[in-house]
Amino acid sequence: MQPAGGGPATQSASRMWRSSDGKTRIDLPQTSVISDPASQHTIVLDHLKKEASIIPMAPPGAPPLPGAPGAPTAPTPPSVHVQDLGKSMIDGHEVEGRRFTMPTPPTPAKPTMPAAKMPGLKIPGVSVPGVKMPAAPGDPKPPGVPAPPAMPKPPSVTEMWTSVKLKTPVLTKVTTPSAELTTYCKPTLTAEHPPSVFQIPAGYTIKPPDVKPPNVKPPSVKPPAMKLPSVTPPKP
Repeated sequence: MQPAGGGPATQSASRMWRSSDGKTRIDLPQTSVISDPASQHTIVLDHLKKEASIIPMAPPGAPPLPGAPGAPTAPTPPSVHVQDLGKSMIDGHEVEGRRFTMPTPPTPAKPTMPAAKMPGLKIPGVSVPGVKMPAAPGDPKPPGVPAPPAMPKPPSVTEMWTSVKLKTPVLTKVTTPSAELTTYCKPTLTAEHPPSVFQIPAGYTIKPPDVKPPNVKPPSVKPPAMKLPSVTPPKP
């Protein structure tokens, strides 16, 4: 990643695996993420703690949980211009490229705070805090120079080259007003990977899911009212 303004560039290495049935695995220096669309779960491996967390995937179009608040509506994204870059070769792999250009959304204007008015008393010849005395009439002030119009921000451009055979991105370049990010994925093996690549390694502890029990209040049960029979004492 190259920050805007000529700052020092940073690099990070990762490794990606993919099976023919849709499983993927991404290896980072300290963690790994295994996704299995068929089983609808994701496995996160913590290589430092030797722990594995199994996270269920949300099925597409799943209805919200009863009683849960609905998610806020996302703002409408600006229009994206897609340009076909044709086919090319990267390290002996045939790739096809596309360029996505999206205009940068304008910065929202800051809300204006209402001016606070302090009540006061008008007493001739007496200065009271919070009261502005009328100034003597003078020459009108010249109009100020209008501020120059704000320059439009450059758009965000994403250039992606995808392998024709593997259907995975090989080279991705994202350019924004703040930085430039380049991701290069070097294809190595095209044969099927062993199943152990997409499984929890031996010696790892499966971390239980952090699920809080629902807050269910037991129904309140009132004991039935007992009426004692009225006993009339015998007359003497």
